[in-house]
Amino acid sequence: MLLWLSNYLQEFFHAFGVFQYITLRAILAALTALVIALVLGPIIIRRLALAQIGQVVRQDGPKSHLSKSGTPTMGGVLILAAIAITTLLWSNLSNPYVWIVLTVTMSFGIIGWVDDYRKLIKKNPRGLPGKWKYFWQSVCGLLAAVFLYYVSHTPQETSLLIPFFKNMAIPLGMFYIIFVYFVIVGTSNAVNLTDGLDGLAILPIVLIAGALGIFAYITGHMMFADYLTLPYIPGVGEIAVFCGAIVGSGLGFLWFNAYPAQIFMGDVGALSLGAALGIIAVLVRQELVLFIMGGVFVVETVSVMLQVGSFKLRGKRIFKMAPIHHHFELLGWPEPRVIVRFWIITVILVLFGLATIKLR
Repeated sequence: MLLWLSNYLQEFFHAFGVFQYITLRAILAALTALVIALVLGPIIIRRLALAQIGQVVRQDGPKSHLSKSGTPTMGGVLILAAIAITTLLWSNLSNPYVWIVLTVTMSFGIIGWVDDYRKLIKKNPRGLPGKWKYFWQSVCGLLAAVFLYYVSHTPQETSLLIPFFKNMAIPLGMFYIIFVYFVIVGTSNAVNLTDGLDGLAILPIVLIAGALGIFAYITGHMMFADYLTLPYIPGVGEIAVFCGAIVGSGLGFLWFNAYPAQIFMGDVGALSLGAALGIIAVLVRQELVLFIMGGVFVVETVSVMLQVGSFKLRGKRIFKMAPIHHHFELLGWPEPRVIVRFWIITVILVLFGLATIKLR
């Protein structure tokens, strides 16, 4: 929206041409989303508290979590509002990739919102039944995958890029649809499982979104993509602005979500942001790098799978509690220690993921 305005004003003042640069708009998007989140944060927290939309704490979990009961939840609405407003303000709205990532993010946000609404407002402990939640996630994920497959123009857009190897890509063909579906839905649920401690999920999301923004900019820039032997996909660089919006809104949310949290993101935030990371990784052809950078999400998900599988097959649990961050809490680690150490691991993994840009 503001890009269109700057294009018009450029006819009278050439200085407005600076807004053509994606890097500047990505930075401005991050700052704008941060300000929106910081301004709306106290208002949303107050409204949620008055409506008594608070967290329900499991009785079989760590005893330190009992004090979290009643903390305002559904804070993901704050993040999504900041992302949507900022993206519409600073992105090139004629770019189809912008609408793809925005649509997928908001679609999964609606699924999460329905789940939170049923659990917290309708007081239905089941929320949205698991089969229905997975069904609607599958519908949104498959629609996005099918759409991307049929609008792809080059073989690079439907090939699996192997990190650390030059010009090594595996053509996926029709399997691309299934692969994209699992990336989007899998990442969405992995982030949701990780969102169990104050600030545990949101900072890794911010770090990974920032890294994917760098990948998006390079992939959408012909000279940089050619120099770094990455696939060149015209127009995908605009996603960097969306990534900037995630970074800014995530940091703004972390201001209120840091230990001890004043607000939780709920499913509306976790499912949508996970799906956003998944669809961005798909568009910039860095799904395997997302797997590396999102190592914390992967470990959290695997811990749940192992726990459930072990209990069903052997009748025994591997961990004291799953996801694994609760296991460390029950071992006696203070919550802030678990959070910060998981953050440190994510920083290392994101740097490792960024190293794949040059190491190939």
